[in-house]
Amino acid sequence: MLASYIEHVGPPEAIRYGELADPIGGPTDAVVDLIATTVNPVDALIRSGRFATPMPFPFIVGRDAVGTVVSVGAGVTGFRVGDLVWTNSLGHGGRQGAAAERLVVPADRLYRLPEGVAPEVAVAVAHPAATAFLALFVHARIRPGDVVVVAGAAGNVGSALVVLGREAGARVVAIAAGRDAGYCRDLGADAVIDYADDVTAQLQRACPHGIDVYVDTSGHNDFESIMDLMVLRGRIIVLAGGAGRPVLPVGALYTRDRSIIGFVISHATTAELFEASRAVNRLLAAGRLRPRQIERLRLADLAEAHRRIEAGPMHGVRFVVAP
Repeated sequence: MLASYIEHVGPPEAIRYGELADPIGGPTDAVVDLIATTVNPVDALIRSGRFATPMPFPFIVGRDAVGTVVSVGAGVTGFRVGDLVWTNSLGHGGRQGAAAERLVVPADRLYRLPEGVAPEVAVAVAHPAATAFLALFVHARIRPGDVVVVAGAAGNVGSALVVLGREAGARVVAIAAGRDAGYCRDLGADAVIDYADDVTAQLQRACPHGIDVYVDTSGHNDFESIMDLMVLRGRIIVLAGGAGRPVLPVGALYTRDRSIIGFVISHATTAELFEASRAVNRLLAAGRLRPRQIERLRLADLAEAHRRIEAGPMHGVRFVVAP
């Protein structure tokens, strides 16, 4: 089979495209023919070695895939040959990645694709949406009526946070560039704040009774400005880390029972991922989750895609990579 892989961690140029032996599944695995994969920032972190994880070399890069089941192990139930399926947790923890014509996927990390959902739509939104689900419902424990602020709301994870927060009955305030205000409102944001202006003053006006949950996808980690806007037992969820050492207002943190929680989906359990997959599938089937912009690439183009991911924000663009 053809695959994009590395033989050692390193820069994007370390990615090779060529033939590898077809993978062989075990008794609890399904073998899947790839229809589409994508590229996430975390894929570049793993490829570079900055996010250390066990990886067998040659190591196939990538995490997410939509494909067709071609065989199942003797211990697998619930899947049959010909099923359209997706996964979003390959390429980590010793598992080979998704950028290959044929994949081995543990059955407990495999989910059916809802009928009528285009594979390229599913592969573009599954990982950001599952990340958003776990951030809100596992780590932030949001409840109906909560005021949820999403920093970086026009991005891939941010837009899914807006959709999921509104569906959960929260009041969602989006922080984004002024040019993205209409997009955020279309997603369901109750209010949109332009990050180019005085964010703290705008938040005080938009959230007069305080913020229950602040989700930082932007990596700015401005805890000092945000902390005093949080309610009693307010939760700050950190999905990205900026450079430097942000100020931590310890007094306002512990005297008001507030919390700052770091979260990366790579450490989610299979049970958590399954719960996220149910929400993702439901919203995909309802047409509530959709990528903002798709750019189509080939497996042979993965090195260039990794270079572009590392060059800076993608402004909502999702790569869809086909064999």
